[in-house]
Amino acid sequence: MSTVDDVSRPSRLADPDEGISIEELGLAARNHALPLEALRYDVTPVGLHYLLIHYDIPELDAERHLLTVDGRVDRPLTVDLAALRARPRVTRRVTLECAGNGRALLTPRPVSQPWLSEAVGTAEWTGTPLAPLLREAGLSTDAVDVVFSGADHGVERGVEQDYQRGLPVAEALREEVLLAYEMNGAPLLPQHGAPLRLVVPGWYGMAHVKWLTRITVLDREFDGYQNAVAYRLRTSVDDPGVPVTRIEPRALVQPPGFPDFMSRTRVVRPGPCTVRGRAWSGHAPVTSVEVTTDGGLTWAAATLAPATPEGRHGPGGQNEQDGRDGQKRPDDDGRWAWRSWRYEWPATPGRYTLGARASDASGRTQPVEQPWNRGGFANNLVQRVEVVVTGERQVSEPRRLSP
Repeated sequence: MSTVDDVSRPSRLADPDEGISIEELGLAARNHALPLEALRYDVTPVGLHYLLIHYDIPELDAERHLLTVDGRVDRPLTVDLAALRARPRVTRRVTLECAGNGRALLTPRPVSQPWLSEAVGTAEWTGTPLAPLLREAGLSTDAVDVVFSGADHGVERGVEQDYQRGLPVAEALREEVLLAYEMNGAPLLPQHGAPLRLVVPGWYGMAHVKWLTRITVLDREFDGYQNAVAYRLRTSVDDPGVPVTRIEPRALVQPPGFPDFMSRTRVVRPGPCTVRGRAWSGHAPVTSVEVTTDGGLTWAAATLAPATPEGRHGPGGQNEQDGRDGQKRPDDDGRWAWRSWRYEWPATPGRYTLGARASDASGRTQPVEQPWNRGGFANNLVQRVEVVVTGERQVSEPRRLSP
């Protein structure tokens, strides 16, 4: 008979020649990454946005859903979705990235959800700011952490739990943190946290608790599993580590040309080629992007677009304020969303390895050497895009079938 410990073994590192396991393949089938060609959209279509679901998608009734605020507060509150919708309504454009993005590229490989580089997406989240609700409840003077509980329930490493994450009070009181009930102008879908989720601009995805049911204020640091055990940067089993928090700077290339089916190697015709992509950081605004076409031997400056919410939307994208093109605009300046960039490349026949690296105003820059930790978290190693530039046609003409 299997026990909880049997089905939730401690995380481990893959052996040098070990392939992706059935368990990892199962995780990859449940969760999905952003197709890199979707970097063309300023606002990611909902179905293309990256998705990570720790346990099961809970079955919740929006009409009966309640949010409780309790713990170290003067006036505990319970509100329904209608009451939250009646509060001030705000839309923010925010880039979310999974803390484990890039994990499968590490050596040795942490055994978990096998992300490559595409666990990211940008959406326009509509809801009401969290801070006024907390102030209405009245935080005690000894408040330290605010804990957010989701309705999703499961087991990790032998610990049965609701998904819970804590934020320091100062982070929870940031005016840009939202209790969100819409994504890209439509009600949240079940997989994205319907009917209510947390959005914490600048933080990795583990902080954006979905299916939100309870907010509890503590007079101590939260020691629940997802804070104290799971999302920590450790170099060894015995290392207590430091918590994973804000998103490290990253740039991604929207692969040019067209792909080989299996390898995803890109085929590009000779001549002028505009290489495009996106860049973001949760620490400070992105200040520059550099591009390499030779695997990092040399770098050239790319042209970085302004950090504004102007631009092209994916299908179904909507905003809250009227723009010059008749579309709606979010209630922010684009600070928490990715920025587009471009680089003009004179492509000549040959094989190339493209990549891009972002720097932000805090002085952080993407590394070209592999950073490593046991969980594979906050890995912002420069992406590699293999490209073949050729003037030859790479596909055969279709055969005509005889009548």
